[in-house]
Amino acid sequence: MTPPIRIVVPDDSPPALAGTPVEARLRALGEVTLYDSIASDPAVLAERLQGAHVAVNIRSSSPFTAKVVAACAELRHVAVLGVGVDNVNLAACRARGVVVTNTPGHSTLAVAEHALGLALAVARSLPQNDRAVREGSWARSPVVQLAGKTLGVVGAGPIGKRMADLGRSLGMEVLAWTFSPSADRAHEFGAPFVALEELLRTADVVSLHLPISERSRGLLGPRELALMKPTALLVNTARGAIVDEDALAEALREGRLAGAGLDAYSEEPLPLGHPLAALHNVVLSPHNAAMTPEAGLRGLEMVAENIEAWLSGGPTHVVI
Repeated sequence: MTPPIRIVVPDDSPPALAGTPVEARLRALGEVTLYDSIASDPAVLAERLQGAHVAVNIRSSSPFTAKVVAACAELRHVAVLGVGVDNVNLAACRARGVVVTNTPGHSTLAVAEHALGLALAVARSLPQNDRAVREGSWARSPVVQLAGKTLGVVGAGPIGKRMADLGRSLGMEVLAWTFSPSADRAHEFGAPFVALEELLRTADVVSLHLPISERSRGLLGPRELALMKPTALLVNTARGAIVDEDALAEALREGRLAGAGLDAYSEEPLPLGHPLAALHNVVLSPHNAAMTPEAGLRGLEMVAENIEAWLSGGPTHVVI
């Protein structure tokens, strides 16, 4: 008799999978072990994955390093909840024959809504005005209207496209940039693709929607940020490492950039005393853009679908 497949969820904290119909679906596939705390220490992650055939990776803080992958002799599939796989050493997985899958598109609507929400919160100074009213102040300073302004979307995937649609619904003009532009893609996107420098010089709101890679890491450094208008806003719901955070903080502090709305950071959680946290013209959220019930359930369903497809010999949404 073939022993059951062993599925380990090393990092279901805060709980996303536990108690859902998808947990029962996974238990129907094999033996499931679920941990309800973070596994950000590679040694802890490796220990939890001993004997696992499948790892269901819930949190991006779990570091599937080369050492972790090497220490897990039985591991054959890392099923990532989410699009980004920058916490997984893909080369190590490839060398050991470990399949890595993700869940593209599950959070498109949620993340784009959050990006728009951050843009509006910064433009309208909502956190500052909320705090002032609660404290008894009624200083009604002018705020920014987005209708008639230009939205620059960096990244032409599903989330970027949805963000462009939302911007147009507000009456914004939309420009876009991608690593792989083409006339067909521009037509499908519904906005012209321009050079990154032109987008940065022109846009009133720049919204980032790129996966992290060697090409996108540090894409917006001091030179690129200096191209932006002093009245412009930057929104990042993608990955913190796309932006040079020190250069961003300096530009915001010196008034060379009007504001920023951020949901992703180079180090997470954002360390106490971080320069960005001290700035009045920044709105911060804890990398929770995708954490709606609808997006969460669909992502978990896709994880189960990916594991089922892998077991049947036809894996889906394969990264490597």
